[in-house]
Amino acid sequence: MTSKERVSRAVRFENPDRVPILYFNKDFEKSDMLMSDIVMHFMGPEKDTSEYGFKWERHDNTMGQPIDSLIKEYEDLDSYTFPDPADPRRFEKADEMMKKYGDDKYYIASLSLTGFTVMTFLRGFEETMVDLYTEPEDVAILADKVFKFEEEVIRQAANRGFSAVAFFDDWGTQSNLLISGKQWREFFKPRYKRQFDLCHELGMDVYFHCCGYILDIIPDFIEIGVDILNISQPNIFDIKQLGKDFGGKVCFICPVSYQTTSLSGTKDDIYADVKLLVDNLGNHSGGLIGYVEEYESIGLTDENYNHIVNAFMELGRYPANV
Repeated sequence: MTSKERVSRAVRFENPDRVPILYFNKDFEKSDMLMSDIVMHFMGPEKDTSEYGFKWERHDNTMGQPIDSLIKEYEDLDSYTFPDPADPRRFEKADEMMKKYGDDKYYIASLSLTGFTVMTFLRGFEETMVDLYTEPEDVAILADKVFKFEEEVIRQAANRGFSAVAFFDDWGTQSNLLISGKQWREFFKPRYKRQFDLCHELGMDVYFHCCGYILDIIPDFIEIGVDILNISQPNIFDIKQLGKDFGGKVCFICPVSYQTTSLSGTKDDIYADVKLLVDNLGNHSGGLIGYVEEYESIGLTDENYNHIVNAFMELGRYPANV
């Protein structure tokens, strides 16, 4: 079974031979899924410039944050120029990756940072949050411009060897949503649905990354077409209940929690977390993908990194294959 077949079967609950694994930033040759950014947020010698025009400020080895917003007032939208979705550089890295690793991988066109997140980078986080309540018509114009640009990039990605498009938009704090579920459904849900429908029309799956506690809107994500849901903080969810409520309805992709177990857990702790994920999310002849990322910048040791890899490899068998 090729990696591409393995992932596709996991997403569609069609009993692959094992749980696929996405290696995000290391050991790409082992990965069943390979992700390539097709929005250029990290350009230049210092990788500190986004094609949107803002610059990144960093104090460590993490992504950083924009130094300043570009849309001080909504009048600035009249003079601001969005990136060119047809920029010929957009797929250079993806083409190199596909040439290097061949046709057997499940390739993901990553929009990198999307939707609401990009809106906050252009306008400012606090400003955007306030605008949703005080200037809904203006912030809607900004949203539509961001989402439209992303849709044009998605169209550019069609027929280039990708199996999925990845969206990255964090909607949760440690305990709740950033905005009310009602407001999210009224303002953002229709815009996401339009994008997800486009992906499906073009023959690509939808991968959605979301940090934080997003339990209230998981049914909405499923309803509007998310195929692969990346919950990056499984430690803040009741995994058994998550499996009861949504197992077999969406394919989850999960790491061993990099807030807790990945960093401070023992080998036994790591194996226990992986078993919990497999037993509860991967119990529908699919429905779970393992996620592995090197987090040296926040304290992950090589030893625990290897334990995570080995745990997914050793325990990653769907119940039907045990």
